[in-house]
Amino acid sequence: MPKFYVNKNRQRKGEHEVHQTGCKHMPEPENRKYLGVFASCRGAMVAAKNEYDNVDGCFYCCKNCHTK
Repeated sequence: MPKFYVNKNRQRKGEHEVHQTGCKHMPEPENRKYLGVFASCRGAMVAAKNEYDNVDGCFYCCKNCHTK
């Protein structure tokens, strides 16, 4: 199962983006927070929403959770 991270910095539209290990668009280590291991991006999104109000899945690695 993949490991997921959330970008601590907001994107242009104000959201914090969720990524999984191996994504070419992963934020730098100092700009990401480890969320845990999940079967899909859905669980990672729930975990990220515990930290940030506005989250979205990465278009490239979490396409099923990308909405914005």
